[in-house]
Amino acid sequence: MAALSPAQLLKFQEDGFLVLEGIFSPKECDMMREQIQKIVAEMEVPSHCRTEFSTQQEEQLRVQGNTDYFLTSGDKIRFFFEKGVFDKEGNFLIPPENSINKIGHALHAHDPVFKCITHSPQVQQPHFGGEVTPHQDATFLHTKPLGRVLGIWIAIEDATLENGCLWFIPGSHTDGISRRMVRVQVGSVGCTNFIGSEQVYEDSRFIPTPIHKGGLILIHGEVVHKSELNHSTHSRHAYTFHLMESKGTHWSQDNWLQPTPELPFPLLYT
Repeated sequence: MAALSPAQLLKFQEDGFLVLEGIFSPKECDMMREQIQKIVAEMEVPSHCRTEFSTQQEEQLRVQGNTDYFLTSGDKIRFFFEKGVFDKEGNFLIPPENSINKIGHALHAHDPVFKCITHSPQVQQPHFGGEVTPHQDATFLHTKPLGRVLGIWIAIEDATLENGCLWFIPGSHTDGISRRMVRVQVGSVGCTNFIGSEQVYEDSRFIPTPIHKGGLILIHGEVVHKSELNHSTHSRHAYTFHLMESKGTHWSQDNWLQPTPELPFPLLYT
């Protein structure tokens, strides 16, 4: 992908997001989807590690904040599930391949297909200083100064109004963040907590961003966004990762995600 045009860059700076169609070929998208199917078919998740994924504060603290499986997933490929897919014993109530909400958090480091996509020329960006409830990525990926995290959201399949495309509040990246999820230590056990309060946003402020297979959405770390429930019979797979500007940026030491020997630091861009 060529550098953004002045008009595109201005649009991103004003809105906090930018929809770019036709970045990846159908073949590349099919390759990613087939690789995910292979990974899911081979997954082994102990019953006590079967964790739901959520961005809602109370649910997140309940199902993720107190589990080592989540907190140590930053340099591994691990699986997080939709709500209501397990019985009380942790057995699947639906086919496992239909139960996944998110696979995280190191596909870009350990899987050859996603590593290739992540570092492909299409996502090199010069000139840049289930239902997912409304949130800001900087709540979970905090930097000093703010505004140095860029989300890359790639549509592996068409994302439509019916199957759960992303929705944004244009310009909301200029209002700062209202809360942060931080890593805390309780005795010898690591967990997470929230600083600040979860905001309520009027539905009328959001606009949808349907996008075709192979398209890409750039997401400012502070823009408010969400996705609705998938009400269709079609899946809506996507691959997303985040970049942090390297020059003059400090990764907050109380972020839940911290560098490890296996994965020294988040992806950087200059």
